[in-house]
Amino acid sequence: MLPTGMRILICTAPQDMRRSFDTLAQVARELLGEEPQSGALYVFTSKSATRVKVLWWDRNGYCLLYKRLHRALFCLPGDAAKVGAAMQIDAEALATLLAGVEKKTTEKRKLN
Repeated sequence: MLPTGMRILICTAPQDMRRSFDTLAQVARELLGEEPQSGALYVFTSKSATRVKVLWWDRNGYCLLYKRLHRALFCLPGDAAKVGAAMQIDAEALATLLAGVEKKTTEKRKLN
């Protein structure tokens, strides 16, 4: 459960998931114009929408949540493409995002 009033920002530009603590903090500073040690959560997704990282500062160091989906995709809120580099969401929208959306399979299984 997140503290009430915690800011949650989604970076709308896909990020390379090989990036880690310091590089994602740099993205928060340079692309989002935010101070990563402000106590906010910063959400980054991959181009394929199958991976997400959440970065936050916890008193004396960075924390990083990394989630990879196998049969689903992370779906950004509908207005994400229109808002620019970042979009603020609430805890409920973050929970929905982290749950993912089932991929629609169009391939038929081959029968032997």
